[in-house]
Amino acid sequence: MSAITVIRNARHWRTGEPFALAFAAGRVIALEQAGAGAQAIDANGAVLAPGLVDVHVHLREPGQSARETIATGTRAAAAGGFTDVLCMPNTDPVLDTPMSVEWVRARAAAVGHARVHPIAAVSVGQKGERLAPLAGLAAAGAIAFSDDGRPVRSAALMRRALEEATALGRPVIAHEEDLDLAAGGVAHEGPMALKLGLPGIPPEAETVMVRRDIELAAATGGRLHLAHLSAAGSFEALRDAHRRGLAVSGEVCPHHFVLTDEALDDYSTSAKMNPPLRSEADRAAAVAAIADGTVDCLCTDHAPHTAEDKRQTFDRAPFGIVGLETALALTITYLVRPGHVTLARAIALWTESPRRLFGLPEATLEPGSPADLVLFDPDAVWTVEPERFFSKGRATPFAGWRLAGRVLATVCGGRVTHADEALAASPALQGSR
Repeated sequence: MSAITVIRNARHWRTGEPFALAFAAGRVIALEQAGAGAQAIDANGAVLAPGLVDVHVHLREPGQSARETIATGTRAAAAGGFTDVLCMPNTDPVLDTPMSVEWVRARAAAVGHARVHPIAAVSVGQKGERLAPLAGLAAAGAIAFSDDGRPVRSAALMRRALEEATALGRPVIAHEEDLDLAAGGVAHEGPMALKLGLPGIPPEAETVMVRRDIELAAATGGRLHLAHLSAAGSFEALRDAHRRGLAVSGEVCPHHFVLTDEALDDYSTSAKMNPPLRSEADRAAAVAAIADGTVDCLCTDHAPHTAEDKRQTFDRAPFGIVGLETALALTITYLVRPGHVTLARAIALWTESPRRLFGLPEATLEPGSPADLVLFDPDAVWTVEPERFFSKGRATPFAGWRLAGRVLATVCGGRVTHADEALAASPALQGSR
């Protein structure tokens, strides 16, 4: 690729107006600086936006490379339009030492197709017994702290975590699940679980922990982020926290605003995740919370597993599905097209909001900004084919679905990290797929 690249005939993500952009040396530059010899990408009317940010991704490395690696996970991220991902610490070993955080950062710098921001564990080994060395983890580059995959059962430990993380300028990300109420459940507690004979997880298992941690955040002045919310009561609790002016934020995954537990009717393990797919009332509450601004950002909870793991019976198969390569299209198809949010608002939930929440550098389309870009066609309809995913994971409840919104190109720090076949013939994008 030449030193300067120009994207022509695009539409601006916020205004929809015709737009052109030039970048060089990893930065957006003034268009008049491009000159006649710049490489050109013809966007053909596609939308140009800042690169997307996913604040909840499981990259599985170190220790679980059969499921995913930093290389394959970030390649999937690039295909989904993401330039930045925050990775969870439930690896093997757990990211609970400065050395492990530094290893992930170095590995991502060497093989990644997107920037990787490690989230370190709240407790040693994610066992919920002793606080991890938060100061050392922050100094090593941890962007936040979480025991995701497991709740912090001890209110005293969570209080201490909020106090220490606040002093370090980091949020605590909470996986909200009362394990006594969940009691080994594998699906939402309701008519579908009863029909299938599956032990249920009541929505209160999430909501009571959400309420507890909001009160702890209020008591400590701590910065709390609520992971993958799914229950109507949780959204109301987050709404209340916002009304109180607390430093509390929350995220929602596409599968929770698109699907209900009806997707389990054939015992499909590709629809098994935690928190589980819930009732239609919960799904509608998720959409309403996104529409009214209660939800602060969107995320995927990308959680790949091997095909063998997911081929087990429903009760034995692990929780988790992949989501990086379908996230934008699900957002456009099920939030934007029905009119719940505008396209600009949807993109902000994947860009501006997560950057603000987690202190990432601002990325705009203005000169001087990092050349972190996604070019996508919101009207292009495509079929979800898991066998074509770049992720090692194939478990998705959306296999065979027709979705609107196709990522055409992703640029991270001026490097083209993904190019769709529709644009791959451009000289500026050669070799990027």
